[in-house]
Amino acid sequence: MNGTNVSNTILERLADELPALTPEARKAATYVLENPRDVGVSTVREIAEAANVKPNTVVRMARQVGFEGYEDFRAPFRDAIRRGAADFPDRARWLQDIRKSDDLGGLYADMVQDVLRNVEETFAGISTDDLKIAAEAIWSSRNVFTLGVGVNNSIARNFTYLASTGMKEFHAIPRPGSTPVDDLAWADESDVLIAITCKPYRSEVVKAVEIAREQGMVIVALSDSPASPILRLADHGFVVSVDTPQFFPSSVSIIALLETLLSFVIAVASDEIVERVEKFHNRRHQLGLYHEEKT
Repeated sequence: MNGTNVSNTILERLADELPALTPEARKAATYVLENPRDVGVSTVREIAEAANVKPNTVVRMARQVGFEGYEDFRAPFRDAIRRGAADFPDRARWLQDIRKSDDLGGLYADMVQDVLRNVEETFAGISTDDLKIAAEAIWSSRNVFTLGVGVNNSIARNFTYLASTGMKEFHAIPRPGSTPVDDLAWADESDVLIAITCKPYRSEVVKAVEIAREQGMVIVALSDSPASPILRLADHGFVVSVDTPQFFPSSVSIIALLETLLSFVIAVASDEIVERVEKFHNRRHQLGLYHEEKT
């Protein structure tokens, strides 16, 4: 069994043991589960510091899953790194193994393959310069309206929610009980519209983009074809790959691109946004909105 398989088995065992661990050991195990690549290159003290526990807690965690100590626990992770397999398995062999697994293995493999390909193809066609220019337009705007209907409405709302942790005047449309064109009634060249639609293109989104263009808004469009009606009208257009063996288009690359775009907005923003994000999350901690393990 190679180093990658062994390290994955250790992680599975660690996840199974999680409820039985002490609160401190659980913190160490959680860090390892969420950052397995760190194990192969970090000392016990470094892992302990990152997990905010004592070094002997990390040792106890390793013993809990059958190792004499941390060095034995770390060995398979180091071996995986030496083999160059620390990040991703051999995709072709992995997908073949999935396909052979059971009656639904073929469907599972097809879905996984399309998800990976969609993300790769989407980002392969987009430059960092294009994202940076769009991000600067968003940051310098007065209002940002994110438009999606159907499944893209929830994506638009998720993007707006994330943005609102550090920025004001982000609006997901259509608002409940409204229409996109009504929500854009008072928008002008000081505002940005981020519009999302894929085949079959939704007429209300296309119409809203046309109205936005007439009103002088800056338009950022995400769609699945260079021939899309909203990309033809956009100031900043991004083609997303949404293929899937199922009846519905995939949303993965759309979500990934919006998350990346938001990270670019934060990168080009003023220092004020970092303070806002910290204040937002500190407030949540103070209000007890996050579950924290008791020690």
